Amino acid sequence: MVAKQLVINSTSYETRVALIEGGQVSEYYIERSRDRGIVGGIYKGKVIRVLPGMQSCFVDIGLERAAFLYGGDIKSEDSQELPEGFDEEGKPIHHHQPDEDESAEISAPKNFQKQYKITDLVKEGQEIIVQVAKDAIGTKGARVTTYLSLPGRYVVLMPSINHIGVSRRILSEEERTRLRNVVQKIKPEGAGVIVRTASENVPDEKIIADIDFLVKLWETLRLKSMKSKSPCLVHEDLDLVFRATRDLISRDLDRIVIDDKKRYEDLVRFLNRFSVKLGAQVQLFQGDTQIFDAFGIEQEVSRGLGSKVWLKSGGYLIIEQTEALTAIDVNTGRFVGSKSLGDTIVKTNLEAVKEIVQQLRLRNIGGIIILDFIDMDRSDDRDKVFQALVEELKKDKAKTTVLRISEMGLVQMTRKRTEESLMQKMTVDCPYCEGNGHVKSPATISYEVIRELLREFSRSSNEGFVIKAHPHVSDRLLEEDKIFLDELKLKYSKKVVVKSFVEYHLEHFEIAPMRFE
Repeated sequence: MVAKQLVINSTSYETRVALIEGGQVSEYYIERSRDRGIVGGIYKGKVIRVLPGMQSCFVDIGLERAAFLYGGDIKSEDSQELPEGFDEEGKPIHHHQPDEDESAEISAPKNFQKQYKITDLVKEGQEIIVQVAKDAIGTKGARVTTYLSLPGRYVVLMPSINHIGVSRRILSEEERTRLRNVVQKIKPEGAGVIVRTASENVPDEKIIADIDFLVKLWETLRLKSMKSKSPCLVHEDLDLVFRATRDLISRDLDRIVIDDKKRYEDLVRFLNRFSVKLGAQVQLFQGDTQIFDAFGIEQEVSRGLGSKVWLKSGGYLIIEQTEALTAIDVNTGRFVGSKSLGDTIVKTNLEAVKEIVQQLRLRNIGGIIILDFIDMDRSDDRDKVFQALVEELKKDKAKTTVLRISEMGLVQMTRKRTEESLMQKMTVDCPYCEGNGHVKSPATISYEVIRELLREFSRSSNEGFVIKAHPHVSDRLLEEDKIFLDELKLKYSKKVVVKSFVEYHLEHFEIAPMRFE
């Protein structure tokens, strides 16, 4: 079995990318041509509203909703260093994003609060170059920053920040020093370069060529922005096929499989720019079945949309996503173990750790996450499960923060969110329950019908009534609750006819006067 591979399904209307590790889908991305994301896009915009009390402003970049720009994401003229609010790999750490009419206060980084006021940095009507760091989600517009970055295969160029960073995933100090020295020799004055994980053990000339390409790209974009009128798009990031390949390909990736011939040829040419060996890893899928069916991906994605996820042992997870947070509950289910209860619980929790991290990556769940492991009496067992979680999270490229497991088995963690989750991208609120997740039971509706029938009896002189309801409710009225209906008919000397309508919503019913010929 191929250990790690990238599988790409490309059509004119939709592109889907799945990263398979150890036979399981660990990451899944989808981009539809009609609603393609804009993260990484660089825009020339205009400040339309400054909010001093929130140290932020809204910028018109030509989209339906104004983009949100936080004060800490605005580069001041005298700032050359990587500011607070950025991690060591040059990625912005975002704060609370309000709606345009939201008035709640947000907390700014202390450095920013002491040194600057938003009104010192931007004015209404001012033109400004920004980059989208986070797509619009729900009712909120895109999140933007003035700290621009251009990602390449081996490095990320940050044109306005005097900084050199090296990916934390490169552990060798000797290799980190070599990469810093290479960058230092060619880095433009006042610009910043972040060395990506893919640079490890890559020859100097390839890294230099990557930096040179990005510097020339930036100069082209800078000149374009000067000639353009706001609001306008200055630079669009690569589409999903190239972006995923650029960001996900690594030394332990065995192959890339794609099902579209033209995209296959384009991808080979794209990767050959960096290495012929990389281009050779791409294979054109020519099977009779759909590519995602052949690799078992469709089934995994469907599993990623369900709330219940079974573990191989017989235990299971319950995953509940809400706007505020995501809760994941671990249960032993059918797993009874072979030794003690404590041993069964620890084994279930350890198995759950791997599945939890896989589901976080597959579903792209971000924000606040609460993990509810099965209670463990011994602190050693809790430490064992917690360390397993920390190790497993190292496989996740998204930034995570994890607090230690409590005596009750709870873990509080956060996972950086830059785009909508799988659930948000692929589903809509249920038109029946309107996103509540529940509808009233047939018994509840049956009793509502009986109460409404009583009201009709008291306010109408009609001799009979017709009840129209969903089959589940009508069956209930004619079977389990028939005795109550008969009591009312006898007491009020009324006739009642129950009719089923399969097209009715379960909670919908009508009571109409009976017509007598």
